[in-house]
Amino acid sequence: MRMLHTMLRVGDLGASKKFYTEALGMKVLREKEYPEGKFTLCFLGYGDESTNTVLELTYNWDRTAYELGDAFGHIALGTDDIAGACDKVRALGYRVVREPGPMKHGTTVIAFVEDPTGYKIELIERA
Repeated sequence: MRMLHTMLRVGDLGASKKFYTEALGMKVLREKEYPEGKFTLCFLGYGDESTNTVLELTYNWDRTAYELGDAFGHIALGTDDIAGACDKVRALGYRVVREPGPMKHGTTVIAFVEDPTGYKIELIERA
């Protein structure tokens, strides 16, 4: 077994795709509309789904907002340049909600950014 994808419901598919592709460098791998169900699925990631875990954005055509809930934590992405990644996110007009620095009670350098829906993405610097 292996992890295939994580699914997030989004209220603005275009804005979410723009964030994940432009700010975080993912590629749209596939997208399909389901008119009878009134939803669209968009899969994004850093490599082919056959060997990589990807992100599924689910856009329900009749919803523009969601309550995020307090059980969800975050998605984590590794980066070789955490400061540069945060600068890019900020330059594109998105929010860096925790600047790069060591995690509490540890030495791993992390930061948090926020997507247009409000989901938190943890950036972890990989030495």
